[in-house]
Amino acid sequence: MYASIRRYDVDPGVMDEAMRRIEEGFLPILSSGPGFKAYCAVDAGNGVLASISVFESEAGAEESSRMAASWVKDNLASLLPSPPRVTSGTVKVYKTV
Repeated sequence: MYASIRRYDVDPGVMDEAMRRIEEGFLPILSSGPGFKAYCAVDAGNGVLASISVFESEAGAEESSRMAASWVKDNLASLLPSPPRVTSGTVKVYKTV
């Protein structure tokens, strides 16, 4: 498995709106991507929005990054003052209940 972690800076006053747009607009697109396993969007406080995407393969994760960049540009750019910081890599430990 492969994961991508994105960290966005968001005005705290628009965090709820950003999360609503992600849930209603982006998640349906992302979850239909090849090898999709999991997605989390986290309000980390202090205007930090973090997301974690997990895919079966690196190719799926890379495709999700392309989807995210395009969707964010079209749907969230007005709420985000700067581009995300992205970290990706092979998942070494994973467990669900």
